[in-house]
Amino acid sequence: MTLEEKYLNVSRERREPAPRPRPEGRRDEERWDEPPRRRKKTARPAPARQKAKPRRSRAASIGLGCYKALVVVSAIIVAAYVGLQLMSKAPEQKAQGNNNPDADVATVGDVSVDTSQEEDPNALVRREDVFTILLAGTDKEGYRTDTMMVMCYDTANQKVGVVSVPRDTITQRDGHAKLAYGSGGVTQRMEDIYHMLGVPIDYYVKVDINGFIALVDYLGGVELDIPLDMNYDDPTPGQELHIHFTKGTHLLDGQGAMEAVRYRHDNKDSPNYDANQWYSDVQRTQLQQQLLTKLAKKVLSWDSLTKISGFVEIFNENVETDLKLSEMLWLAQKAVDLDLSTGVETATLEGRGDATYNGYTWCYELDAEKAVETVNRLINPYTRDLTLEDMNIVSADSYYYNY
Repeated sequence: MTLEEKYLNVSRERREPAPRPRPEGRRDEERWDEPPRRRKKTARPAPARQKAKPRRSRAASIGLGCYKALVVVSAIIVAAYVGLQLMSKAPEQKAQGNNNPDADVATVGDVSVDTSQEEDPNALVRREDVFTILLAGTDKEGYRTDTMMVMCYDTANQKVGVVSVPRDTITQRDGHAKLAYGSGGVTQRMEDIYHMLGVPIDYYVKVDINGFIALVDYLGGVELDIPLDMNYDDPTPGQELHIHFTKGTHLLDGQGAMEAVRYRHDNKDSPNYDANQWYSDVQRTQLQQQLLTKLAKKVLSWDSLTKISGFVEIFNENVETDLKLSEMLWLAQKAVDLDLSTGVETATLEGRGDATYNGYTWCYELDAEKAVETVNRLINPYTRDLTLEDMNIVSADSYYYNY
């Protein structure tokens, strides 16, 4: 072999790769000495392009925020409503002995039952969901019940009747002839009114004069229509009272409102004093009713929702009542549906204030026939009308004026 042929063979060996060892697990039929086949790359689809979320407008964002807040507030209201339902409890109608002293009365537990009228179709039967409450206001000393109103609340029919009972009304009671005077406090007044009018009083709410002033001030004052010029001064230490108003409408603060509703007559040395001008208890109670109605409208208005804590404070410091908290909550829930413009009616028991009875002068004698009509129309809690036989209205011994 020539040198040239050797060179060519060496070059050929260098160009041909050496056979690879057979890998383990390779099938015999495969060409193990061939290079591994590369997998054909397939083109992956491009990822889908996400659509950009549209941006909310400012108005939409505000609307969404308000909606969320409304949902939260609604949940709170529902929770509060459920809580009130669980906490509230309907008041009970208090049983009292029959107003007729000749009735046969039996005692069952602590309750007196009139056995003579069990089968009588004319028996006095209480209407369901009708409650009577004595609204009382004390004088400056805090012990004399200066203002008395009997309220009858028919919660089923959403009707409220309020009847003012003049403080000097004649009453048959040992110790004093006038309703507002004598010992016994508000519970004695409840008994007196029951025996006089035949209307059982379930509960009482007594407000002292400081609480009245505080409430009017807290509500921003009240507008009152003063029926006549008022000029009265009482410099007595501890009882100082100065009342000066002209006839017409006035926006009064608590002190002014208290003065107006306490006015009874001018001083004799007042410039316009007229001995023939008599400001009766009826006019006085009518002004008190006007004030009470306007205060009730303010208390039950939506503007007062933010004042609840203040009402509670004034109530705790100046109000006395035998109503339980659960019973007050129940009545308050019912009062939300009360239309004050059509569902409330007020009146004053009519009569004359120059009566003398049992040695006491300037007493107030009720007009019996008118009293029966007023009581049946506004504060009768029974299923039938009351009559004079159901009441004990006292007649005067004599009168100051002969007419």
